[in-house]
Amino acid sequence: MSVVGLTLRVAVISTLIVAPLATIVAALSWRARSRTIIDAIASLPLVLPPTAVGFLLLQVLSRNILFTAAAVVIACAVMSFPLMFVAARAAIDSSDVRYFDVARTLGASPLRAFSTVTLPLAWRGLLAGVILAFCRSIGEFGATIIVAGNIPGRTQTLALAIYDRINMGHDSEALLLVMFVVIAALTAIVASELLIRHQRRRASR
Repeated sequence: MSVVGLTLRVAVISTLIVAPLATIVAALSWRARSRTIIDAIASLPLVLPPTAVGFLLLQVLSRNILFTAAAVVIACAVMSFPLMFVAARAAIDSSDVRYFDVARTLGASPLRAFSTVTLPLAWRGLLAGVILAFCRSIGEFGATIIVAGNIPGRTQTLALAIYDRINMGHDSEALLLVMFVVIAALTAIVASELLIRHQRRRASR
């Protein structure tokens, strides 16, 4: 499989894993008394060095998973989780809690009220989080190289391929890969920013 193909496949799988998990954690944090603790733990990979996260994963993952495509997915998922969580939490916070409370008074369970009222109001912010998580997965390097190595055709993603090309002195190839990543990242950032701004304007009305 090509470097771009493997990277996109890994990014899609990791994002599909992260999006619902981060949204659930953000929902649990929404009205929890221990919100600060939940937020701190969920955001931890965002502030830790990626190599530190990779080392911790190295200690907990099965040897059968290490240095495989599955290890790449796990590393990307862990590193992109905080971005999805922060976006999901902001989106849920910006939704008007009064609609949730009205649904509860009309007999809806907390789960039903959240899924049918709060989530539809927060969908733009959630989509922005998905885009950011996907983009983060494409660019993940530090944790990946520790738990999955840099095996061409097996675990080598775009970020690792760029590192490889630079080390080998193939600057022109590295530049092409960098340009692809920059274009993808700029597109994702602009799209997520537009969605977040729209979410904020809606919440301020």
